[in-house]
Amino acid sequence: MRILVIEDEEKIAGFIKRGLKEEGYSAVTAANGEEGYALAATDNYDLIILDLMIPKMDGLSLCRRLRSENITTPILMLTAKYAVKDKVTGLDAGANDYLTKPFAFEELLARIRVLLRKQETYTKTTLQAGDLLLDLLTHKVTRAGKEIDLTSKEYALLEYLMRNKGAVITRTMISENVWDEHFDTLTNIIEVYINYLRNKIDRGHEKKLIHTLRGRGYVLKD
Repeated sequence: MRILVIEDEEKIAGFIKRGLKEEGYSAVTAANGEEGYALAATDNYDLIILDLMIPKMDGLSLCRRLRSENITTPILMLTAKYAVKDKVTGLDAGANDYLTKPFAFEELLARIRVLLRKQETYTKTTLQAGDLLLDLLTHKVTRAGKEIDLTSKEYALLEYLMRNKGAVITRTMISENVWDEHFDTLTNIIEVYINYLRNKIDRGHEKKLIHTLRGRGYVLKD
């Protein structure tokens, strides 16, 4: 599960990110509304944790903008405001839940679990590109009906490519979202795993799904 944390207080953002990683989530942070909007509008997340008071575009404005553009990712809004009317305003803006600062991390996790369970009821459980199918529940991958055996890292890379089907995915995006860290620019581990996937996904098929865009990155398209 990938969670976008939009929070301008560095200590709080770091605390949340570390805690989420310890619980097995992949967390990406943004320090202001404009950066948060750019990430939320161009990438796929299972949940957004959004602070109300952030610079460049406040949380309410960002929430309204995302909903106006039909981005339905669940939003958990964080705020230091206690008034009921402030909570109502946040929910009316499109937030799914509201948590007041300071909060116990256990409560944050509980609210995240509830929102993700609700999301699962209407989120598709399979990804498809041509005759390639990926089951998000069983992690079973097939092409033309034939099951493909992938390692956990190969699966994570393929899932990320399929969730962003048709979009150019850079090495930096892969390192941050699949490995959740920055690689030295000289390392070839991403190319190695792309080749692993090609050998398993495209070998023996006339139509190739994984493409390299020299100097830009990779794209998976059907």
